[in-house]
Amino acid sequence: MVKAAYVHIPFCEYICHYCDFNKIFIQNQPVEAYLDHLKQEIQSVMERHDKEKLETIFIGGGTPTALNERQLAQLTELISEHLVPAHSLEYTVEANPGDLSFEKMKLLKQAGVNRLSIGVQSFEDHLLEKIGRVHREQDVFRTVEDAKRAGFDNLSIDLMFGLPGQTADDFNRSLDLALSLDVQHFSAYSLIIEPKTIFYNLMQKGKLPLPPQEEEAGMYELLMRKMESKGFHQYEISNFALPGMESRHNLTYWDNEEYFGFGAGAHGYVNGMREVNAGPLKKYMTLIEETRSPVLSRHEVTEAERMEEELFLGLRKAEGVSKNRFKKKFSRELHNVFGLPVQEQKAKGLLEEDGESIYLSARGKLLGNEVFQSFIGQS
Repeated sequence: MVKAAYVHIPFCEYICHYCDFNKIFIQNQPVEAYLDHLKQEIQSVMERHDKEKLETIFIGGGTPTALNERQLAQLTELISEHLVPAHSLEYTVEANPGDLSFEKMKLLKQAGVNRLSIGVQSFEDHLLEKIGRVHREQDVFRTVEDAKRAGFDNLSIDLMFGLPGQTADDFNRSLDLALSLDVQHFSAYSLIIEPKTIFYNLMQKGKLPLPPQEEEAGMYELLMRKMESKGFHQYEISNFALPGMESRHNLTYWDNEEYFGFGAGAHGYVNGMREVNAGPLKKYMTLIEETRSPVLSRHEVTEAERMEEELFLGLRKAEGVSKNRFKKKFSRELHNVFGLPVQEQKAKGLLEEDGESIYLSARGKLLGNEVFQSFIGQS
């Protein structure tokens, strides 16, 4: 039973230097035509599924709030018609401080959106400029204030660390300002240099002054300490929430549950199949016109792959992987499948175990990828 839906809006007003998501400049793009095709895709899929089973909707990008008010209304209307159930659910829209006007916020609130995820990344103007963001520190305060005025009481802020030229003092200041905003949730990610990005090209030329690894690790430890001191529970490696304010949508991914993926380049996981939609706009729209489906590739997930995913996704959560839940899902004892890598990672001090579950140690959180990789190909 699918309880979550992700909707991808690929348009941006600018391209960040670190971003490798499926995105295009919004100027002169067929936004309305894209939304019409998105409606057809959602309509076609939901003919075979019950929207009343949905518990979370997440509109991401790209930048959904790069759409103008008329386009945003078109988007929310099609989602209200084909995805929003009669009961209440977590309904999130990603937004950037620079392009989210009060009018757009009111429109989203009236459409039933009850959670905003705001891409702040940093409060240091010199760093924002360096990573290709166009908003500045004062825009963040205005956006959060306007969001509260519009009636939003579930706000999440994205932050980044390990940025080119970023110091521990820079990050400390950003954390202090972020925590002063009285929001309910934070996501904080270390910079990863992905191929086909501006930063990747700069790194290849030796022109990207990244902080040393130990300094980046120090920023992460600072993040964890500060969040804990302010009552934010680290429920996942990169996510912190006040009690009861965790992102239910993202927990769908980490719990290895199925979800719909709508829009150009979106990924979905339905009926045991991982699906990938066509990314280029023209290809996406042509496929919908010709076949009613933009799915470019499908992969049937084997039981071995599902068990591995259960581990490397579940271990991202603070609670780790429940041995009971694993047995109910796969009719096998976790230790009978992954006993060797579990023991190896425990011996390294990266994993801990109690009667209920296995989970990352404090040191394991710093070396999560090493732990996750140890379970691949082990089932």
